[in-house]
Amino acid sequence: MKENYLLNLIKKHKNNGLLIDSNLLLLLFIGSFSVDWIQKYKRTKQYVIEDYQVMVSFIKHFNKILTTPNILTEVSNLSNQLPEKVKNEYFPVFAKKVTVLQESYHQSIAVCQSSNFRRFGLTDTLIIDIGNTGCLVLTDDFRLAGYLESMSISVINFNHLRGWLIA
Repeated sequence: MKENYLLNLIKKHKNNGLLIDSNLLLLLFIGSFSVDWIQKYKRTKQYVIEDYQVMVSFIKHFNKILTTPNILTEVSNLSNQLPEKVKNEYFPVFAKKVTVLQESYHQSIAVCQSSNFRRFGLTDTLIIDIGNTGCLVLTDDFRLAGYLESMSISVINFNHLRGWLIA
């Protein structure tokens, strides 16, 4: 990813906020709990500690981190698959992380009326809708990122950030 392009996106969206897709928010929450669990947990095994470090470094550049109840539900459901003894320590970290997020609620019935719903489902359709409001979307979903780009919605595919730490 070209550095100037990335820096321009950060500058443009610093105040509008960053909307983080479910898998990456899960990485952020698991890594905040314990970086050791990034590789231990089946839902974050595809990531490495450096990916978590890139996430932490990247989100510092934004005044608002955005989410939705749908994204948080997905992250919670995935987190609920952690071993019982780990969940007791993990979910207080989850709850603390939620307090720094700006949550945007949209009625599911309205989201289901979108022409994107049949193709993308509820959560990704909502990400598309919120992306249209001027925030930057961060995802590792290739199909979603491609669609957002085709619609001129600001998006970064996390796979393009890998290995690039922002000072």
